[in-house]
Amino acid sequence: IKIQLFIHCLFMLVHSALMCLDAFCIYGSAGKVEEPYVTITRKKQMPREGQTEEVEQEVGQAEGKLVTHRAAFARTSVIQAFLGSAPQLTLQLYICVLQKGVSIGRGTLMVISLLSIVYGALRCNILAIKIRYDDYEVSVRPLAYLCVFLWRGFEIATRVAVLVLFSSVLKVWVLPVVSANFVLFFLHPWVLFWSSRSPFPENIEKTLTRVGTTIVLCMLTFLYAGINVFCWSAVQLRLDDPDLIDKGQAWRRLAVYYSLRFVENTGLILMWYVHRTEFYQWVDAPVLELSLLFGYATAVLFMLLFYQFCHPCRQLFSSSPAQGFWECCGSLCLLRGTLSQPGSMRTKPPGEDTGDDPPCVTKGDIGQSLCGAV
Repeated sequence: IKIQLFIHCLFMLVHSALMCLDAFCIYGSAGKVEEPYVTITRKKQMPREGQTEEVEQEVGQAEGKLVTHRAAFARTSVIQAFLGSAPQLTLQLYICVLQKGVSIGRGTLMVISLLSIVYGALRCNILAIKIRYDDYEVSVRPLAYLCVFLWRGFEIATRVAVLVLFSSVLKVWVLPVVSANFVLFFLHPWVLFWSSRSPFPENIEKTLTRVGTTIVLCMLTFLYAGINVFCWSAVQLRLDDPDLIDKGQAWRRLAVYYSLRFVENTGLILMWYVHRTEFYQWVDAPVLELSLLFGYATAVLFMLLFYQFCHPCRQLFSSSPAQGFWECCGSLCLLRGTLSQPGSMRTKPPGEDTGDDPPCVTKGDIGQSLCGAV
């Protein structure tokens, strides 16, 4: 078995090296020979002063092959990050906790694994943006990359640390917790697909049979579930869509995910705090617990900063996270003001004079009433 695994890993490395070599050869020969066939693509630019312009661009065969290689490398990095580096980082951190120390070699391996996972999550974010805004010419600035890197770094690091601490004191319960997370996210796209009563997707690949299509969809949802166990998957699956991707801005789903994940992390770290043994006397438990919760809150803060200020297509948003937050606060203030006036909801007796009809309430009046309530 070890020999077969070694041969399989060696084959994958050789295949990746050949793909890299092919990409370098194509890049070196691009532009030197005039290509007989080109593809004309049309992309919209970001709206400026309410106007959008379309730009035509000629894409040759060499450039098209480079784009295909780049997309393949991006998807491979996501698969390698969450199905390889994420379990590796969790295992190495668990060993360090049991040994009460970090060696240079293990620490280097943990840093490399964390960077690999963060890079995979970053590529997932960029991939989601390019899929969702495929008609537009998207340019991601360095500040946006930095914001996503910090968001994903804090989120993944705190999530792995919480799982490791919980598994170190409650070894029996860690498998049910992780399995419940995985099964929930694995079945979620299928439940939405079955509830939509849509026909089975047949246009994924013409050469695939129904069984092959089912296997491909199961592998895709398997990767989707593996990502969501550790962090938010920016690419949301939608099996009833021809592209299998939900291209809408799911602000509500995003808020529900991070709210429930924060509650789950808090519950797991509290369970560790209650059941910790004398083994953790060398750790200041309250400070560690608050640090992990603060780290996850920092990740949410960088996420909000990215979507509010650094997202390359924020001009196309119909709403933003900050607007949703203020609308939620305004609804709570309006509800509080209504509940504080119990007489306003009372129905007058039939014989009593009701007077004139109340005036229509406009949007500005609601805003003034909300400001007054605050």
